[in-house]
Amino acid sequence: MDREQEYRKAIAKLVREFHKSRQRKPVFRPGITPVPYAARVYDERELINLVDASLDFWLTAGRFANLFEKKLARLVGCRYAMLVNSGSSANLLAVTALTSPLLENRRLRPGDEVITTACGFPTMVNPIIQNGLTPVFVDCEPGNLNPEPRSIAKAVTPKTKAIILDHTLGNPVDLDAILRIVRKRDLWFIEDNCDALGSEYKGERTGSFGHLSTCSFYPAHHITMGEGGAVLTSDPLLKKIVLSLRDWGRDCWCEPGRDNTCKKRFSQQHGQLPFGYDHKYVYSHIGYNLKATDMQAAIGLAQLDKLEDFIAIRRENFHYFSKHLRKFGRYLLLSKATKKSNPAWFGFPVQVKKNSRFSRLDIVNYLEKHKIATRMLFGGNLTKQPAYQDVRYRIYKDLKNSDAIMNNLFWFGVYPGLTPQMRDYVVEVFRNFFKGLK
Repeated sequence: MDREQEYRKAIAKLVREFHKSRQRKPVFRPGITPVPYAARVYDERELINLVDASLDFWLTAGRFANLFEKKLARLVGCRYAMLVNSGSSANLLAVTALTSPLLENRRLRPGDEVITTACGFPTMVNPIIQNGLTPVFVDCEPGNLNPEPRSIAKAVTPKTKAIILDHTLGNPVDLDAILRIVRKRDLWFIEDNCDALGSEYKGERTGSFGHLSTCSFYPAHHITMGEGGAVLTSDPLLKKIVLSLRDWGRDCWCEPGRDNTCKKRFSQQHGQLPFGYDHKYVYSHIGYNLKATDMQAAIGLAQLDKLEDFIAIRRENFHYFSKHLRKFGRYLLLSKATKKSNPAWFGFPVQVKKNSRFSRLDIVNYLEKHKIATRMLFGGNLTKQPAYQDVRYRIYKDLKNSDAIMNNLFWFGVYPGLTPQMRDYVVEVFRNFFKGLK
């Protein structure tokens, strides 16, 4: 073993001991200790990877990023994964990629329509708007919170060129029905898989069905690297486009720190540039710098090793809450997995039924008062948000279910950091709330 490896081994040992010294088994105190909706779950392996990457002082994407991309692609079931700095950036790249001139007559152009859900996260819709495209909002189904396939089919017009959908809170959309529409109409399909990493449909991982898919590694998600995301595809041309857009819009595909991979660096004609202009400075797209760092990827690599365990705990927690809260079905509509699916649940959604003796605000305030964190279904009906008041969009039919979700639904956590004591306490607080109604 050389001197550097000895140092790294010694440092890893110290990091392990440091982490162990900070571990104190927390005592859960009902009503005092917060029950988060999500949080990072990690151990010494993430810290060791992070420190190991920092010792390289390779401050952009490097060896850990390459390993992470390969491992993520295998896990999801795609040929390629491209690491970026957030799930929102991943969505921006996925939509923007479909506007590339390299797609010729299949590229999206300003004014083309993209069908999506009205009830979701804003950065799934924002890239549609930012690229001069027109979002077409469809309603969702109560109980699974995903768009209605029949509405999507009927919303298609000659202007429709793409569909982008998320798997709401980890619950897969009806992919059979969606893919039939996509093939029949020759549409692009993007899966926003940010809340569903590890979810399955007919035994295959979500994120592998679309032409492109996206992930997020924000601390609330299934795995985390702090900030971070990814774009996945099995199409070599789409991969080339996404990498160009992610890396300033450049035409060159050399890895950071490498030159002349194509062996033609100074011997090509590009547009109206002088012959032999350095290929490293030729730009074929209007791009960005949306790369992640190797230190982030190092954390993510350790997290990926735990993903299957994380998913199992999320499913267990979801089923526990379903079992104990279904007795309040007179008042609450609980979500169920879509047919043919096995969700890696992101959260536990609860919708207060119409004509109940209490409002969502009543029960949310009660839970929050008792230190149980709750969240809305992101932006609710996005057409009601201030940011979209002057935006051109189209609504198919109506958004009555999205309005009901906006007004009556909330969710709480199923993340792997919940302890059995926390789960029991959540159920007890629900039980006490309903006792107070009598």
